[in-house]
Amino acid sequence: MNAKGMNDVSKPIRDIAYETLKQAIITGELPAGSRIVETVYANKLHISRTPLREAFRKLELDGLVSCEVRRGVIVRAFTIDDIEEIYGIRNALMLLITPSVMANINDQDIADLEEILSRMDVSQQQENPEELAVQNRQFHRRIEYISNKKRILRVIDSQEEYIIRFSHIAIASVVRRSTAHQEHHELLNLLSQGKQDEFASLMAHHLEQSKMTCLEALAKQRAQQEKD
Repeated sequence: MNAKGMNDVSKPIRDIAYETLKQAIITGELPAGSRIVETVYANKLHISRTPLREAFRKLELDGLVSCEVRRGVIVRAFTIDDIEEIYGIRNALMLLITPSVMANINDQDIADLEEILSRMDVSQQQENPEELAVQNRQFHRRIEYISNKKRILRVIDSQEEYIIRFSHIAIASVVRRSTAHQEHHELLNLLSQGKQDEFASLMAHHLEQSKMTCLEALAKQRAQQEKD
């Protein structure tokens, strides 16, 4: 677990512990079903148990862990409701910022998005889902920030770790990678032509398909667990 943030004296220790554990859960470093042993992680993060327990409480409020009698702190698996809620938030916020994206976009924005897409073309050809997942988020984040809607962007940023995790799940599908990549090119074309309604419609479809891919992956995971 990367605990380099533990040296950040500008934040309370409990917050740094919370962010470190949250990142490990979201990225899968701490997989669903893992038990977070208090003494082990207090030593690993070089902190006392009190701020660690406060971090556990915040993680429980986020729905990322459950505190169970006799078992302790257990990492929760993502649920259908988690995926539905995160994508619901993302879709709604994209609908809100789309007019501002269209109003603000300039030639430099288009050039930046084209540059990201050119790197995505290479990752797609090489069938490299890890690189493609990172570049996918860069592409979407670049579009979001064109809006310059600071308050809305703060809400999007608060969901960033979840969005990254779900992006990795969605792009893990070969079929989804091919379809989504073509949609990225179409989205950029619509942006450059100022076709707001068509862009909003395709973006909604694009995100909905990502959500469905995540839900399918969750269903397969549960089916495998039941077999085992």
